Amino acid sequence: MYIPYGRQCIDEEDIQAVVEVLRSDYLTTGPKVKEFEEKIAEYTGARYGVAVCNGTAALHVACLAAGLKEGDEVITTPITFAASANCALYCGATPVFADIDPVTYNISPEEIEKKITPRTKAIIPVHYTGQPCNMNEIHRIAKGHGLLVIEDGAHALGAVYQGKKVGSLGSDMTCFSFHPVKPITTGEGGMIMTDDEELYKKLLLYRSHGITREEEMLSEQQGAWYYEQQFLGYNYRITDIGCALGLSQLKKLDSFLQRRKEIVARYTEAFEGLNGIRIPEQMDGCESGWHLYMIQVLEKDRKEVFDRLRAAGIGVNVHYIPVYQFPYYRQHGYKDVCCEQAEQFYARAISLPVFPALTEEQQEYVIQKVKEFVS
Repeated sequence: MYIPYGRQCIDEEDIQAVVEVLRSDYLTTGPKVKEFEEKIAEYTGARYGVAVCNGTAALHVACLAAGLKEGDEVITTPITFAASANCALYCGATPVFADIDPVTYNISPEEIEKKITPRTKAIIPVHYTGQPCNMNEIHRIAKGHGLLVIEDGAHALGAVYQGKKVGSLGSDMTCFSFHPVKPITTGEGGMIMTDDEELYKKLLLYRSHGITREEEMLSEQQGAWYYEQQFLGYNYRITDIGCALGLSQLKKLDSFLQRRKEIVARYTEAFEGLNGIRIPEQMDGCESGWHLYMIQVLEKDRKEVFDRLRAAGIGVNVHYIPVYQFPYYRQHGYKDVCCEQAEQFYARAISLPVFPALTEEQQEYVIQKVKEFVS
């Protein structure tokens, strides 16, 4: 028996949705892409959605649309997947790491303020594990310093902050991921949400080579074949195949989220008060998407517990190594960076299995082994 920390949940309805597109005229750049964008926008409450080939591409084109360039600084968290910082590097900008809040594990607004300089252009808060960041404070800071806010919501589709879904919290842009372990999947895929029409138009262009076919460009000498590359864009388009899967998955998102909450409640009941571990907390006014369930091993050696769980067939993981610790970052100016709370969290953290298809029997096995190995 092997229990992964996360996996996709695909049913016959999903398979038939994909088969239908495979039998249609459009495998890419067709009607399913637009339909998927509109449905995600409707679900989150955003005005526009722009679907792309993966979550990293979503972050990249968001940074491009924001106008990030060499000399600019972007503040983000070190406890995230590397893409949250790499997207700034792709544009020539410099990631700056602000420490995390030790209770939420999200980026600390107080630490953000400490990192702001005249070169700061944007903040990229990450809704880590699906729990929304303190967006009221982050927006207050951004407004006070004239900064853009690009939310990394890769873990947080369906999460709620003070009555609003992530994607409609008032930031300039919000990015989602549809990787197989995320709340819903398109195989690989991502989307950028925005309420700003100008940003929306830029995102569409950056997604597809910077090329447009707008009719107003045509003159008497030009025919319907005419198109223009207006700036350097990328081929970040998503397929209709993936979007058909995403549309089918979206119908089940609320049930997926409910199942995740049930799994988390069972973990919390089992581990509450158990010596040797710390369990995550949900903040007032937030409804986490519970993409991850993180425990901290407080008394035993984390690696020993991790290795024993893996040997027992439980596919635990660690999310994440602080980004600035990677060799690439160390070699490019981050050798002396240290975020104390992030380092402490990383040294103790283990991700337990959380996905909708996790059975009660599998979860009980995980609970028993965690108790055995940390006690």
